[in-house]
Amino acid sequence: MIWPQGHPNHPVVTTKRYKQKNAQRPVKHNKNRDNAKSDGPQLQPVRFEFTHPTARKVCVAGTFDNWRPDAKPMHPLGGGRWLKETVLPPGTYEYCLVVDGQWMPDPLARETVPNPFGGVNSVLKVAGSPEQSHHANAEHSPLENNKPKA
Repeated sequence: MIWPQGHPNHPVVTTKRYKQKNAQRPVKHNKNRDNAKSDGPQLQPVRFEFTHPTARKVCVAGTFDNWRPDAKPMHPLGGGRWLKETVLPPGTYEYCLVVDGQWMPDPLARETVPNPFGGVNSVLKVAGSPEQSHHANAEHSPLENNKPKA
């Protein structure tokens, strides 16, 4: 049903381009596009954790942000613990932690690769969905039920 303009159920959007305080315009509604998945990659949550008892500043830099350390600063949690939560599209990324200006691989990374500076970069693989990520992580985790019984 199409509701007449002014009816409480008529869709409207406040626009910023008009200088009038309460300027509104109707929104066209296409029911065929509701809840449609986008064709682009879905961003997935990523969590970086790090512990260093004396660090004053910790950042994450990698191929996901053109190796800019200040783009992803980690947040201090106290007790030398640091955290950064972000979202990334699925893919494989190389990264390092920058601890008080010193570049280093992530000690919690499952995989590293040599970099052109004689050191190593950590590797982060972001799956296309949280379920895929969970299954990928489970492949590398020991299962209590698979241990031989004594």
